[in-house]
Amino acid sequence: MSVLLSLLAAASYGLGDFNGGVFSKRGGPWAVSLMAQVGGSVLVVLVALVLGGSPTATDLGWAFVAGVANGFGTAFLYRGLASGRMGVVAPVSGVGAVLVPVVVGLATGERPAPLVWVGVLIALPAIWLVSREPVDDPAVGSGSGLTDGVLAGLGFGTLFAALAQIPEEAGFMPLALNQLVAGFAIVAVAMTLRQDWVPRNRYALGGIISGALGALATGLFQVATQQGYLTVAAVITSLYPAFTVLLAALVLREHVHRTQAYGLALCAGAVVLVATG
Repeated sequence: MSVLLSLLAAASYGLGDFNGGVFSKRGGPWAVSLMAQVGGSVLVVLVALVLGGSPTATDLGWAFVAGVANGFGTAFLYRGLASGRMGVVAPVSGVGAVLVPVVVGLATGERPAPLVWVGVLIALPAIWLVSREPVDDPAVGSGSGLTDGVLAGLGFGTLFAALAQIPEEAGFMPLALNQLVAGFAIVAVAMTLRQDWVPRNRYALGGIISGALGALATGLFQVATQQGYLTVAAVITSLYPAFTVLLAALVLREHVHRTQAYGLALCAGAVVLVATG
């Protein structure tokens, strides 16, 4: 069940990123990412009020950490993507998002089966390849692109690791806090970097759709960690770029490069191995 939930989370994240990328071109990346957090917060609060839960102060503390990490990762991911360094930022952030929870999982005593570890090892190059875009200008792949990717990966990896510490009985109110704090974190980083984060047109509202999908994905991931290993849930969920690439190919008719095709094949192999193990 944990693998299935994680795979659904990856699909939801991938669809959300695809939607966010489309609207960011006209609504602005910072404004769209902020509206995504606002939309996700409203959705999760409504779900939390219906389903209830009993979060402790510790649970809310982990949710706060997750929210700061979420906003931090999103901010630097969007800054890197907006600068045209997608070929560096996306794969670096994707691999970083896996490594942090894997290290935390091992440190807390998780010991997946050997076959699962083979899937994990395959997933790392799979994420890199499927996220990688050809770079024609060598200068585009240098400078802050690598820095943004590392910082984004640390943010998302910390988000995954922190959410995994919240027990099932806490309900979804901690997840709502995570979304809300992430919104404030995005504004704080944007102001520090002197970026325009204020929504100024109707296209920025498209971020609400991404926020709903992102909130659904994060909720699925949280439940997946409660049903199984953090290590497994984080690896499968981090395969979300594969869904984004497939959607871009099917909907926008974007060309799938050879390296991305290899990455997609490895993603499928990683899922099969982890599920089998």
